[in-house]
Amino acid sequence: MKKTLNINGHLFDLSTPMVMGILNATPDSFYDKSRIGSNKKSLLTAINKMVADGVDIIDIGGYSTRPGADDISIAEEIKRVLPVIKLVKGLYPQIPISIDTFRSEVAEAAVSEGADIVNDISGGTLDKKMPLTVASLRVPYILMHNRGTPKGMQTQVIYQNVVTDVLTELQQRVLLFEEKGVRDIIVDVGFGFAKSTDHNFELLNSLEFFQNLNRPLLIGVSRKSMIYKTLKNSPQDALNGTTALHMFALMKGANLLRVHDVKEAKEAVILFEKIVAG
Repeated sequence: MKKTLNINGHLFDLSTPMVMGILNATPDSFYDKSRIGSNKKSLLTAINKMVADGVDIIDIGGYSTRPGADDISIAEEIKRVLPVIKLVKGLYPQIPISIDTFRSEVAEAAVSEGADIVNDISGGTLDKKMPLTVASLRVPYILMHNRGTPKGMQTQVIYQNVVTDVLTELQQRVLLFEEKGVRDIIVDVGFGFAKSTDHNFELLNSLEFFQNLNRPLLIGVSRKSMIYKTLKNSPQDALNGTTALHMFALMKGANLLRVHDVKEAKEAVILFEKIVAG
């Protein structure tokens, strides 16, 4: 399986799993402590903590994609994310930035400001211009499985077999982006997006099958409802459950963890590496 990324001419090796820290320039993300917004003091605190904790990539988003989230304009999304990208790039130019967006115009504006990766929760299904845009930008692309819009995705959770259906749909999207000229693709099965809780655990338990896509695999389970609904707690209390699933995902072949809590995820990676080293 391919385990490298070309980011601005530098080769990133994902043989040792990496950690992507979530930085939300939004007022309504599902986990309240990740809502940094535009307050510069809060942003600096969050950014500096991520870097001190060893973050490998910082993922910046300005559009909440929690189930039922309200829509915002492209202009508003760009207004939210560009100052954050500029701030991170100015402080830590060596750390790659991914822009979390399903809109090609936002992706283009973000990359022009310094973003290095496009992270699309729709896999290009919500903006038909995304494949050609990413190809022209020559940046890696995170292709996530999803169905429908953030507001209505949880109505589209019917699968004959969730593992084979998601694998097939991802394969189709990967081929489309490759045909348009996108070279570096990371795959995300989309935990919590158009999936039931049981679907999420089926996918996690079958994660090794997605290595058939021959692409690095990103896992995004951090503090999600599959954890806190199962444990009957809340996103605020879901760190321990998150870490447990991170270790399981690493054992199943995950190459990149997208997380709210960088320090704990990095520790999981260190322990995982110690286990597999024998």
